[in-house]
Amino acid sequence: MRAERWLMVGGVAAAVNTLNAYRPLARRGVGGALAMFAAWPTAEEPVLTVGTQVAAVAGLVGAGGLRSRAGRAGLALAAASWAGIAGLAAKAATSDAVLDQALRAALGPRYLDELPADARRDVPLTRLQRSLPGVGPRRQFRAARHVSYGDAGRRNRMDIWRAADQPTDAKAPVLVHVHGGGWIIGNEEIQGELLLGEMARRGWVGVSITYRLSPKATWPDHIVDVKRALAWVKANIAQHGGDPDFVAITGGSAGGHLCALAALTAGDPAFQPGFEAADTSVRAAVPFYGVYDVGDLGATGNRDIAEVWEKYVLKQRVGPDRRIWEQASPLYRVRADAPPMFVLHGSNDTLVPVEQARRFVAALRAVSTQPVAYAELPGAQHAFEVFRSVRGMHAIHAVARFLSVIHARRPATPSVAEQQTAT
Repeated sequence: MRAERWLMVGGVAAAVNTLNAYRPLARRGVGGALAMFAAWPTAEEPVLTVGTQVAAVAGLVGAGGLRSRAGRAGLALAAASWAGIAGLAAKAATSDAVLDQALRAALGPRYLDELPADARRDVPLTRLQRSLPGVGPRRQFRAARHVSYGDAGRRNRMDIWRAADQPTDAKAPVLVHVHGGGWIIGNEEIQGELLLGEMARRGWVGVSITYRLSPKATWPDHIVDVKRALAWVKANIAQHGGDPDFVAITGGSAGGHLCALAALTAGDPAFQPGFEAADTSVRAAVPFYGVYDVGDLGATGNRDIAEVWEKYVLKQRVGPDRRIWEQASPLYRVRADAPPMFVLHGSNDTLVPVEQARRFVAALRAVSTQPVAYAELPGAQHAFEVFRSVRGMHAIHAVARFLSVIHARRPATPSVAEQQTAT
C-alpha cells in the first residue's frame, strides 16, 4: 500500500480511537472489552499516544504520504485526533477537583486540617513521568516477598511493603490490597503497586495478596482466602512494623468486589470456615471500579458478569435464586456498622458499568453511620489508576488523604471487634 493510503488509514484509526476514548463505541460484552483496551492508554497516557502517532505520521509524510488527497485527509484526521487527545488530557486534569469534592462531601470541608502539614502536599509528576507509563516502586518499598498466609501454595501468598528506614516496631497503619482479574487471573504483583508505594512513602505498611482463582477454585474460595489473609495480618503484621488494630483494605475490579464484600462481612462464618472466631474486620475500605452486584439483579445492563460467575466461579446455573447472588454481592450486604468507605469509578467504564457503583453508594449511604465518599471520574475507563498517569496519581493521592484522615480519627471509628467487646 502506498504511503498516502497508509496515512489515510492511520488518520481514520487515530480519529476513531480518540472518539472511542471520549465516548466508548461499545459498553458491553467483547465489544466493551475491546473499547476499554483501546481507550485505556489513550486516556491515561495522552503524551505517549500523541508522540507515537506523530512519529508514525512523520514517517509516512516523509515517504510521500501527502502526494494525494487521501493522504492529506489522513493527516487532517490525525491532527484532529491529537487535538481531541489534548482535550482528554484536560479532562483528566480535572479529576483532582472531582476527588477533592468527594472527600469534602464525606469528611467535611476542612478535612485537610486533620492531616500533618507534610501529608497535605502530594509529590507532583515530573515531565518524564507524564510522558511515559510508569511501573510501581517495587524495589524501594517491597520488604518481603511470597509470604505464606494459608495452605494453597502460591495462591496464598502476600508481599509486604514498607519504607526501608521504618523500624519494625513502628505500629504503622496497614493497607491490604486485593488484585483484580475477573476472579480468574492475576497475582499479588499486578495492580496496586503505585498506591502501596505511595502509602509506604507516607509511613504505612502495605500488604498485597493473591488468592485462589477460578475455574480451579469455586466460590466462596476467593473471599475465604481474603478473609484468611486478613486474619493472618491481624495476627502477624506487628512483626513487620504494622498495627493490627488499624487495617484497611482496597482492591480493583474483582478485587474491588472482594474488598467491599470483606469489609461488609466481618465475622461471617460462611466466609470463615475453620477460623470463625478470627477478627477479619477492617477500619476502612477503598474499592476501585468494583463489581457490587454479581448477578446484575439491579439490571445495570451487563449480564456478562453473571455469565462468568455461573460458568467459571459458581459453576452452576443460578436461575431465579436471588439468595445466591445476594450473598456474594456487596450491594445486598450493606449495614449500619460498615467501615468508612471511599468508592471510585470511571464514567466511561465498559467492563463494570458505573451504575453498579452508583447503586452501591446510594444503598450504603442510606444505612451506614460512617463516611461514604464517592468519586465518579469523568472520562475514566476501567483500571485507570494502573498507569502512573495524571488521573491515576490524583486518585492515589486522594485515597491516601482519605485513609490518613480515617486513621487520624481512629478513636471515633472502632473496629467491629472492638464494638463487640464494648457490648
